[in-house]
Amino acid sequence: MTIAPGLSSPLPGQEISRGAWSWALFEWARNPWVILGTIYVFAPYVSNVVIGDPVRGQAMIAGWHATAGIIIAITSPFLGAAADRMGRRKPLLAAAIAALAICIGAMWWALPGNAGLPLWLLGAVTTASGVAFVYTEVLHNSMLTRAAPVAVLSRVSGLGLSLGNAASVLLLVFVLVTIALPGQVPLPFVPDAPLFGLDRAQHEPDRVVTILCAIWLILFAIPLFLYTPDLTTTGEKLGDAMRHGVGNVIRTIRKLNHYRNTALFLVARMLYADGKTAILIFSGVYASGVMGWGLLEMLSYGILLSIFAVLGGIVSGWLDHAVGLKRAVVIEIGVTLVCLIFMVSMSPTSIFFMPTEPNVVVWDSPLFATAPELAYLAFAVVIAVSITAAYGSSRALMARLAPAGMEGEVFGLYALSGSATAWLAPGLVAYFTTAYHSLRGGFASIALLLLAGLSLLFFVSPPQPNRDDTA
Repeated sequence: MTIAPGLSSPLPGQEISRGAWSWALFEWARNPWVILGTIYVFAPYVSNVVIGDPVRGQAMIAGWHATAGIIIAITSPFLGAAADRMGRRKPLLAAAIAALAICIGAMWWALPGNAGLPLWLLGAVTTASGVAFVYTEVLHNSMLTRAAPVAVLSRVSGLGLSLGNAASVLLLVFVLVTIALPGQVPLPFVPDAPLFGLDRAQHEPDRVVTILCAIWLILFAIPLFLYTPDLTTTGEKLGDAMRHGVGNVIRTIRKLNHYRNTALFLVARMLYADGKTAILIFSGVYASGVMGWGLLEMLSYGILLSIFAVLGGIVSGWLDHAVGLKRAVVIEIGVTLVCLIFMVSMSPTSIFFMPTEPNVVVWDSPLFATAPELAYLAFAVVIAVSITAAYGSSRALMARLAPAGMEGEVFGLYALSGSATAWLAPGLVAYFTTAYHSLRGGFASIALLLLAGLSLLFFVSPPQPNRDDTA
């Protein structure tokens, strides 16, 4: 490896190994389904076309994901405990990946008028895919300390997030330019018809993302199984491990009294993670409803934020080493909170809550041409970076705070802490929006969760170099 002049070569143990790269590449394999499947392409198709009523569709999809959340909250800690007892993660991870790929691929048959999967079966497949996705996350996360030494753990965690966002942008742009937009917009770089001869009358351009994401998942998961080191098997069978894992989880929760630092971080993360997720969901609703952005603006908005989210994974690794894991998370959540307040201050007629003349174009552009739009977009870009960085730093901090030998259990609780209060942020937004008859009031209420999580973070002791978690 060539080192640029003036830069020293990495110290022993600070290089990112092939196994660590393969661990990070799994997020490149898995994460595009979130962007294409649950946000921009497939979920809107299911709501508007398959179900045929956007209001009823949103309610039904929310119900499917809520069901998945309940299953995840009940089962994910036991999965992690069973993995700890069995030692090896790869067999369980392979099964979870297979289930996820099958569920995603099966959604190709989602057609209007019950011509394909009946709605009840589509709901069951969607629920199962949500559960399988989180199972892969629990097992993959619990391999982090095995894949990367402490010296590069934060960098590898951030690298995974960056690769996941980069893959999402790549596939999103590919689908938009070659499949979704052909025949819809007269642009020179857009083909006249969808790629692969897809039939728009059969909604194949909307449905093909299921096949693409399923193949992408399987293909790019292969390096993880080839190169990332696994733990040593204990010889315990899955049934016995699951049965004994129930007791282990109960003991783990009780033992958190002795690992109060870990428990405190899990509660803090539960609150601010719920707030971060709500921002990702409702910033688009706020932008569309308050700023008046249409489809073209929202697609451009999503691509732009996904691109900058790639930077967030890099920032998290750099910041973790520059200021320490705990300080990095505090900074990232603090920046998210400040940006949220500034975003709430924007409307077509105001900047920082100060009135401004509406519809004044400040530069010659078909998109985002007014000062409030540009200001909102600027803070949205920063918040995309800070939220992604916080995901990476939080995962690295959890890996460092997890007691040795309890990584699987703790990451099961980590997944639980990310889903146990999934109802809280939407409830806050709905209440404040209704109470004040204001999108701005509803969006601003998310700050309460960020503030609560940030306050608890100040009481979390940073990890020690020897991973002692008894502080």
